[in-house]
Amino acid sequence: MRIFKDLDLVEQLGSGIPRILQAYPKDCFYFSENFLRITLPSTESVIRTMQDTMQDTMQVRELLKVFTGIHTREELQQILGLANRDYFRKFYLKPAIEANLIGLTLPDKPTSSKQQYFLTQKGEEFVRLLKKD
Repeated sequence: MRIFKDLDLVEQLGSGIPRILQAYPKDCFYFSENFLRITLPSTESVIRTMQDTMQDTMQVRELLKVFTGIHTREELQQILGLANRDYFRKFYLKPAIEANLIGLTLPDKPTSSKQQYFLTQKGEEFVRLLKKD
């Protein structure tokens, strides 16, 4: 810790816990003999179930694997063999966009008929990891 202080990477030694205690109520902390458990409240409500998340993950993975450049929604649906546009948008495209894995060529016009999609840098890294599996 002394090194961080000497490099001016911390304000002062021992200031972290008091600052955390100012931001969160003490009931967020549970101290036992061998460990500390911290439960921080979420500012967003968690509605989705684990099964929904896993399903999205599988579908997003399937979508990312077919990217070879820039594609229209119709092209992606055709490659994946999906006919239902709403289903494709809700379970494949939207989660991938929200996760910043897929980008829009016309970000100011997300519903444009000329909209096309591409892998972001994060998406490309994710695909590389998928190929290693």
